[in-house]
Amino acid sequence: MVWDSIHGRDPAQPAVEEWGGISYALSALDATLADEWEIVPLIKVGRDLAPRANEFLRTLRHTPRAARFVEVSEPNNRVTLRYESADRRCEQMSGGVPGWTWPELGPLVRDIDALYVNFISGYELNLDTALMLRRGFANFIYADLHSLFLAKEPDGTRVPRPLPQAPAWFSCFNVVQLNEDEMAQLGPDPFVIAADALRQGCTAVCVTLGARGAAYFTGNPIRTARIPVPPVHQSIALGVNDPTGCGDVLGGATVAALLGGAPIEEALRLGTQLGTRNLSHRGATGLRDHLMGKLSLA
Repeated sequence: MVWDSIHGRDPAQPAVEEWGGISYALSALDATLADEWEIVPLIKVGRDLAPRANEFLRTLRHTPRAARFVEVSEPNNRVTLRYESADRRCEQMSGGVPGWTWPELGPLVRDIDALYVNFISGYELNLDTALMLRRGFANFIYADLHSLFLAKEPDGTRVPRPLPQAPAWFSCFNVVQLNEDEMAQLGPDPFVIAADALRQGCTAVCVTLGARGAAYFTGNPIRTARIPVPPVHQSIALGVNDPTGCGDVLGGATVAALLGGAPIEEALRLGTQLGTRNLSHRGATGLRDHLMGKLSLA
């Protein structure tokens, strides 16, 4: 869970503070998972924001009644987002929530049927822990690799970097998600990158393309397709156009569809549809209802 301070999203408005990061993915999972699925949050939050984080958790309908985030003594992660354009932003992160170790995580995943892993800070798991997770957890794992591609300057500014030991990371997950810029950091040829990932044991690579939708690579020989975005909502045409969290919503909806048995193209089509719908809602409060097509409190 990350507490966002967002500047420049609407130049006429002051900075907005709200939950970001995994809250978008949790809302998408809650909106799209079948009733027989339950969300078990294996998420650490800082003690300073733990009560507010658990209030958010109680708004989700797929979580057990007694579910809580894991409270740590360090300050919660906070991110300042400064939008330079509709799809370009500068991030600066503070806070000290530690990542998971295998001795912590191993006992918690014993009764889990599938895992959705989202690298919101990039420090949730190191590679050794991810490799141990793959060896110790035989079920399905979907991973959004986003912040693994961000280094952190001394002042907290996040800067792009190629992913060190990318093939080893790919070997840890069944399906991986990254964006177009992150794919380009791995090399000039997407087919070569995807082929390498699939050789490591992935069954599919999903790539978000912003306004052009999303694409996937799967199979041997590799097949690929691009999923275009659906028509924009009227509210976007009227000026409500918030790109924050679209990739997280896409990932949450895609993994829910995959768990329901959908093939990768159908699952990514749902993810792209709901990721686009997220544009017309600000923040994660009330997002679940908005994604379901209901009236929501923004």
